[in-house]
Amino acid sequence: MSNADIRRLDRAILATTKRLEAVQRGEWWPLNGSERRAMARSLAVGGYKVTRGRSAGREEQRMDATGNSAEIRLNAELTALHGERQRLMTEAARAKAKKKSSGWF
Repeated sequence: MSNADIRRLDRAILATTKRLEAVQRGEWWPLNGSERRAMARSLAVGGYKVTRGRSAGREEQRMDATGNSAEIRLNAELTALHGERQRLMTEAARAKAKKKSSGWF
């Protein structure tokens, strides 16, 4: 494999790491559509309950669970990217060693 593929994966790893850190800080921009809808729904229902004088504990738990699932998803994506990068690095090293050993000098 080429170095361009490895650089592409490095950029993807960096972007995913930034997204994971943003989710851990509580930001919404790295969330996918269904996660954003779940957060907005929980926020709206929780706000409504609070204005009615009731507890919004269940909605807070739901928002936490949505954030945790987004963290898990991004961690899995990051792990897959690292595995793919390692595979490409191993393949490139094997190709280089094979090419080097086949020479006459």
